[in-house]
Amino acid sequence: MELYELTIHELQAKLRAGETTAAEVTASVFRRIDAVEKDVRAYISLMRKSALAEAARAEEQLRKGEAGPLAGIPIALKDITCTKGYRTTCGSRVLDNFIPPYDATVVEKLRAAGAVFTGKTNMDEFAMGSSTETSHYGTTRNPWDLGRIPGGSSGGSAAAVAAGECIASLGSDTGGSIRQPAALCGVVGLKPTYGRVSRYGLIAFASSLDQIGPFTKDVEDCAIVMNVIAGYDPAESTSVPAEVPDYRGFLGRGVEGWTVGIPQEYFVAGIDPEVEAAVRRTITLLEGAGARCVEISLPHTRYCLAVYYIIAPAEACSNLARYDGVRFGFRAEGSRDLIDLYKKSRSAGFGAEVKRRIMLGTYALSSGYYDAYYKKASQVRALIKRDFDTAFASCDAILTPTTPTPAFKIGEKTDDPMQMYLSDIFTISANLAGIPGISVPCGFSAAGLPIGVQFLAGHFQEGRLIQIASAFEKLAPSEKRRPAL
Repeated sequence: MELYELTIHELQAKLRAGETTAAEVTASVFRRIDAVEKDVRAYISLMRKSALAEAARAEEQLRKGEAGPLAGIPIALKDITCTKGYRTTCGSRVLDNFIPPYDATVVEKLRAAGAVFTGKTNMDEFAMGSSTETSHYGTTRNPWDLGRIPGGSSGGSAAAVAAGECIASLGSDTGGSIRQPAALCGVVGLKPTYGRVSRYGLIAFASSLDQIGPFTKDVEDCAIVMNVIAGYDPAESTSVPAEVPDYRGFLGRGVEGWTVGIPQEYFVAGIDPEVEAAVRRTITLLEGAGARCVEISLPHTRYCLAVYYIIAPAEACSNLARYDGVRFGFRAEGSRDLIDLYKKSRSAGFGAEVKRRIMLGTYALSSGYYDAYYKKASQVRALIKRDFDTAFASCDAILTPTTPTPAFKIGEKTDDPMQMYLSDIFTISANLAGIPGISVPCGFSAAGLPIGVQFLAGHFQEGRLIQIASAFEKLAPSEKRRPAL
């Protein structure tokens, strides 16, 4: 088995035992990138030179016994997280030449833990998409079937882990952008509670919804990364000073005596039969392990999509107003005056989906429509949160499909925005309520495409998610498949 195929915890054991070196692990990952990146296209930019230096530094720390929890582990970063001295594009032409003067807090934490950064991964432009097809830098392909999408918006981060082009990665999740691509690429993806992980240095899409989280090969690795990135950050105004447990302590505990809610609204017409069958098998396995699975109702679920596509575009149009061709980023040439500069820079700098959402958001916030749209959506959002609060009063966790279908073909939904938006129908609610969610592989379709199951828990209950996800991981039939790249 090659080093790039191993998990974080497997590599940690080898590194600490002196069976391999950080340089060898990093070299293995870059050889894999050289072999498959031309097909997968998971990265926008690579950080090969600095990665070798970071590996050497990690190796020195390992020799001295001063190594952090991620020493020598190659990790990729979604290209929406600021990296000092390295280009951060958000998958957009408008930021093609943007080099941040500082690191995001999560980058600082990973660096302090000894991580080796392999590069910046591809994404839907400004995280607006469900397939990584809106990126200015081209479409990332699903490692399980190169003719299919990897999910989005963090498709590059998910594909890189699935393809062995890094050991773990970070993504961001505004409406499912970690969990949905994790399910479609057959990896683990966790969206933490809003406020659990600092957003400082995360380029904003929708500020009340965005959250950073990990993609990993298994649940134990997810716990390891969460131990590093979670915690209060005084530099970030929405960061919550809540105690952070040792997430590895939740591994292997089991779910005997748990009550798991199965929301009837998530098993609806349109869900792929193979997805539903895989999720139903998950329910059976958990019941066999001593959990009590009960049907529950989240009655305002049917409004989630409408609420999300008012609130998210409204916040996006406000956040993206800063890209004006004046202060930083792309600037159009030959403008007659300031207004012409704004118009030309934004028209040429933004892609079609970003423009669509700016227009939707501007309309929802416009005079005479604010109360009818944004205010009403915010009120319904409160009801959606209340549904979850009520459910968690009687349930330890909630179980749902992560996505309605396995990965679809590239180009299949690009001409139908509504069908594309429906790809996130099972994940949006967690962002609106601010609760954590995790997607774990639960099987494969007849065509060999991964399927994911989603677990949801109450605010700041990531440990509970790791507990049920790791319990299921041990119960599930072992399918050690890898993409045939």
